[in-house]
Amino acid sequence: MVDASGLRVAIIGSGPAGIYAAEALVKQAQGEVQVDVFDRLPTPYGLVRYGVAPDHTSIKSIARYLQRVLEDPAVRFLGGVEFGKDVTRETLLDCYDAVIYATGAMVDRHLGIPGEDLVGSVAATDFVNWYCGHPDATDLAVDLSMEAVAVIGVGNVAVDVVRILAKTAGELRATDVPDPVLALLGGSAVRHIHMIGRRGPAQAKFTTKELRELGALPGAEVHVSEEDLRLDPVSAALAEADRHVRANVAVMREWAGRPAGDLPRRLDLRFWLRPVEILGTGRVEGLRLERTTLNAEGRVVGTGEYETLPVGLVLRSVGYQSVPLPGVPFDARAYVVPNEGGRVLGEDGAPLPGEYVAGWVKRGPTGVIGTNKADAAETVRALLADLGGRSRKRQAIEALLESRGVRVVTYDDWLGIDAGEIELARSLDRGERVKLSGWEALRRAYGHDPLS
Repeated sequence: MVDASGLRVAIIGSGPAGIYAAEALVKQAQGEVQVDVFDRLPTPYGLVRYGVAPDHTSIKSIARYLQRVLEDPAVRFLGGVEFGKDVTRETLLDCYDAVIYATGAMVDRHLGIPGEDLVGSVAATDFVNWYCGHPDATDLAVDLSMEAVAVIGVGNVAVDVVRILAKTAGELRATDVPDPVLALLGGSAVRHIHMIGRRGPAQAKFTTKELRELGALPGAEVHVSEEDLRLDPVSAALAEADRHVRANVAVMREWAGRPAGDLPRRLDLRFWLRPVEILGTGRVEGLRLERTTLNAEGRVVGTGEYETLPVGLVLRSVGYQSVPLPGVPFDARAYVVPNEGGRVLGEDGAPLPGEYVAGWVKRGPTGVIGTNKADAAETVRALLADLGGRSRKRQAIEALLESRGVRVVTYDDWLGIDAGEIELARSLDRGERVKLSGWEALRRAYGHDPLS
């Protein structure tokens, strides 16, 4: 425990990393500490609310734990405040003893191939935001009128996207999917989903639990070919050494041995293929792929053998990356804020006084939600070691925001949104909650009607 009496800390981002950092500050500090958690959105919980698949209710229940942190008297939620616009780095350093940046990884990595910008080529991050009800994605033009779709990537996000596409509206009715999204998914014409990985099954990033969920879908059957399940020496050694990899391969081998059925939707898991071009005139009409293998160094190389899939939608799920924060140092190669144990580093490699980082913007998009807890605790230990007992009088953030005309969304305002979503679910007979769709609906729910 470090004496942190009077210490004021701002946290940018109210996802798991930010809220775990707030919890660590309250627990590790000896004496009173005031923690303000800022978010551009009027809703807290970040990836838990807008990234976890709606049918993964057990994972989404983490929000109840995070809620208890925000209800601690030492912690305040300040939503509707955009970093770089409503408040700057310099402003926060004038108002707080320390700032922790915990903004996550918000955009997708690009494939870098021709046709990537065609209509019907969609980042998985955008698609996930859409079906999770993110207000920025409300107007995303999602077209599911085609029969065949390609999902590029073999991680858990790709599995989530495939699973949502393969489920019926009835299967998703009890989730918190916004009603307009549920209606569009219910009218989907998609019947054939290709999930594509550049490497082999041993290098796939999905977890066995997520993988098994695909095989348990009542309205879709999974196919994978014996050829795609081949293990080169590098992959065989990986499977031998890693129990997780062995389990994944075993599940897929079981699917490869199943006879064909007559379920309405088909999922094809494809390995050893890399996208080289998205085809189409004006919009996506196909995906050209090259067969791959691993060279002696374990790197993916093309074989010169090509095939084309006739698909009308390509969903790109090849990883998340963080974006630079205005005025904050950023490593454009690693897509993280340069840091040492959570201390933000300047151009000369020395720690910048009062600036810290946590979560994916600190270490890259790795680990699960719980990984952020230990990560945040490390950052807070560094902060308290640097600043414990050294708080000083600061400018009041409240007066500054008011002078700029910023309408802060409080935690009580968020509870208004929460109650509105619970009431909406009740009125629609649709489970525990249904997400409010769009910025205007959210603003009305917390008492700020843009139409009034």
